[in-house]
Amino acid sequence: MSDLIVSTVAQGLLWSVLAMGVFLTFRTLDIADLSVEGSFPLGAAVAAVLLTGNHNPATAIIAAGIAGMLAGAVTGLLHTKLKIPALMAGILTMIALYSVILRVMGKANVSLLNIDTVYTSLAFLNLSPNMTTFVVGLIIAVLIPVLLYWFFGTEIGMALRATGNNPQMIRAMGVNTDTMLLLGLVISNGLVAVAGAFIAQNNGFADVGMGVGTIVIGLASVIIGEVLFGSKDFKNSLISVVLGSIAYRIVIAVVLYLGMPPNDLKLFTAILVAIALALPLFKAKWDSRKVGV
Repeated sequence: MSDLIVSTVAQGLLWSVLAMGVFLTFRTLDIADLSVEGSFPLGAAVAAVLLTGNHNPATAIIAAGIAGMLAGAVTGLLHTKLKIPALMAGILTMIALYSVILRVMGKANVSLLNIDTVYTSLAFLNLSPNMTTFVVGLIIAVLIPVLLYWFFGTEIGMALRATGNNPQMIRAMGVNTDTMLLLGLVISNGLVAVAGAFIAQNNGFADVGMGVGTIVIGLASVIIGEVLFGSKDFKNSLISVVLGSIAYRIVIAVVLYLGMPPNDLKLFTAILVAIALALPLFKAKWDSRKVGV
């Protein structure tokens, strides 16, 4: 049982990187960016190809992040320069990335068995595989939010946040909102691709179809985190995203333990997100009835 708990929490920590990328577009920029379903497997593919070519795991992860940032830049340019709606721009990028990923890998799946990864590089610690994943997940789940908190406290970071909250105001202050949207999409997709690189190494393979449903997983983590742990300020929101990702993985582990067929997980996740999104409405109605009474 302890191994299951460690494994579940470790998976939540790894997937929290994806959730933070989704959080930046969904909450900070107020955009539902579907290109993450392409940038996630793109990061996995780039990392897998480099690792099988005997490159350093750190190099593979950095390259994956850069590839994801380029994907985000494409979505951003389609949206800001060609005035394509953000949702459609994300879909176009996602579709295009499918072919790009096949070009990168040369096939639909790349195995990482018996390949040195970021996890095998910690073999000197003599930890179990689950504990090694936990240590790696904990490091990135702490390091990335700290870096994001620092960045969004800078002048450009605050301008980026203000672009999502009040674009008219920030435009009146002389800030180019198109540049801010482009920057936000670049950072978001870079994080998502990094998540793909870490998860591919943990799973032992990269697959062209591994991005299906990642936007829902990210949204579920963000919304569950906000509902359970609050979002009163930016720091609290980042912590909530990480904890929400862990909570989501715990829910998934529990329903699988109770006998839910794995094929139904996507349906369960969609229902879970719908319920979480509707919770503020139910709460408002409940509060209004209490006032009426």
